[in-house]
Amino acid sequence: MPHLLHLDSSIDPERSRSRIVTAAFAEAWRGRGDDFTVTYRDLHARPVPHLTDAASHWAPRLRRPDAAPPPAESALQQELIDELLAADVLLVGAPMYNYSLPSTLKAWIDHIHVPGVTTPFDTDEQPMAGRTAVVVTSRGAIYDPGTPREGWDHTVPPLRLILDDALGMHVAVVAVNRTLSDFVPALADEAERASAELATAEATVRDLARSL
Repeated sequence: MPHLLHLDSSIDPERSRSRIVTAAFAEAWRGRGDDFTVTYRDLHARPVPHLTDAASHWAPRLRRPDAAPPPAESALQQELIDELLAADVLLVGAPMYNYSLPSTLKAWIDHIHVPGVTTPFDTDEQPMAGRTAVVVTSRGAIYDPGTPREGWDHTVPPLRLILDDALGMHVAVVAVNRTLSDFVPALADEAERASAELATAEATVRDLARSL
């Protein structure tokens, strides 16, 4: 059965644009039939704790002989890795916070990016290679090419490095900008374009969900 792993990380459950767009994808995915299943993890409502032991970053065979990560940490890490490996498609809601990704999403990445398990190191292990990751990012201001803030986005680039380069996935990025235009006076003139971008993003992800 085709299976989706859906992650949200926005701290705003009411007005989040990234949540609106990921929900549209998930709805279209489920709409394809009962065989299209979903595992949902809200990284804001149920935060993944930061790793506490450096050994957890490595496959067990690559750890120092005296390594002993906390059993609860290892169990959660394995749970998160198993969820990822079970997914045919990964859907990530990744709003930009302070020009980077939410710390809750970074904590998830630290758990699943394990050299020798999910990414190559001493072997060619890359079990997610060829699968698709859909990254939905929302950004408060304007980051279009040629604008003063071009290149300030440090949310999508690290996700591409991890999901594409390290895990070998095909990454599709859907972005919505100007999300602050409905209540920041300096951006009020961008509100109409922001609404159009949101509608376009919802249509884009629905098409993706029906085609993957």
